[in-house]
Amino acid sequence: MTEQENRPGIASWYMPQEEMLEIRRKGKKITIGIPSDFARVESRIPLTPEAVELLVSYGHEICIEKGAGKASSYSDEEYRNSGAIVQEKRADVFQCDIILRVSPFNDDDIDLLRGNQTLISNMQLNTHCAESVQKLMRKKVTAIAYEYLEDEENYLPVVHLMSQLSGSASIMVASEYLSNSRNGKGVLLGGVTGISPTELVILGATTAGEFAARAAIGLGASVKVFDNNILKLRKLEETLGHQVFTSVLYPNVLKKALKSADVVLGAMSVNKAPTFRVSKEMVSRMKKGSVIIDLNVSQGGCFETSRCTDLKNPTYTEYDVVHFCAPNISSLVARTASIALSNVLSPIIISVGEIGGIQNYIKSTKGFRKGIYIYNGILTNDDLGETLNLPSKDIDLLLAVF
Repeated sequence: MTEQENRPGIASWYMPQEEMLEIRRKGKKITIGIPSDFARVESRIPLTPEAVELLVSYGHEICIEKGAGKASSYSDEEYRNSGAIVQEKRADVFQCDIILRVSPFNDDDIDLLRGNQTLISNMQLNTHCAESVQKLMRKKVTAIAYEYLEDEENYLPVVHLMSQLSGSASIMVASEYLSNSRNGKGVLLGGVTGISPTELVILGATTAGEFAARAAIGLGASVKVFDNNILKLRKLEETLGHQVFTSVLYPNVLKKALKSADVVLGAMSVNKAPTFRVSKEMVSRMKKGSVIIDLNVSQGGCFETSRCTDLKNPTYTEYDVVHFCAPNISSLVARTASIALSNVLSPIIISVGEIGGIQNYIKSTKGFRKGIYIYNGILTNDDLGETLNLPSKDIDLLLAVF
């Protein structure tokens, strides 16, 4: 047979061909540990069973502490069926390459680390002391904070999603603590015919502030939002319409609004040096039985009377005003929050594996670098360094060394 005869006919190129399935490129295998957060009164979990199944399909190994997903309504069996290894011993989870959790790492957690690992969690500026940070540094870890992570568009994806949840959940909390079920003054958050609506004051035209305002307006409450950023206030009005009153943070205007408020929500931007907007004197002039919810308490708080609580005992009363100051209010809707967090973390971990490991990913991804507060045992976050009086280094300069 000649070469011409052996060549397939032109018509054969247009015949249906057998489809070739894409073979997933194998990257670097990563072991990921997920310890429980029970001791820190935290119900959220960073990876859902669906996310675990996806990561296992990429060749990664997920080790999760027994019962870690229970508070988010995920069973150990669901994680096993998704390919995770459910560990009986807590210490075994802390031996993985990357440790994922929601709460910051405390001294007991740090003792369990083998060292030279990557930790990804919330940082919560005011939960750290110099000793715990120095302990992490001695372990030569790279620690990344959800609060500082940015995407390609300089957006804070975890902060944005948790802020949406926190804003909406805060109205649920406010309604509960105004009602008789929590020994409140028995007021409906909203309005009914013939009765003046309850008043909500929001400090901060942020994502949390917007979602809180949206939920409160839906219930019929009167909403006032204060912020020093005119552009943010204008965008909020465009989004919510003229149902919301907006103002710059003029002291006298704010004082007047606080006196008549039933609920005051602190929703100023995070990742700033701790500073409060409402003094003790202003709180003391608020109505008896009114409610303060400080969504920024982990960063220092919006109120001089704020102090961190937890979801076991989330409130205290000062000047006859109920203060709800649990920093993880989105944990009240733990399953929804876990899915949101998992949606952000899963693509990151996949990219880390495909690019050849965490060090390569750090060098190639500027937004991820911004989340680092300790790099190979060296403090790199200026806010944390300033708060604890510890020296910090520029992460971009350190990359030239490592």
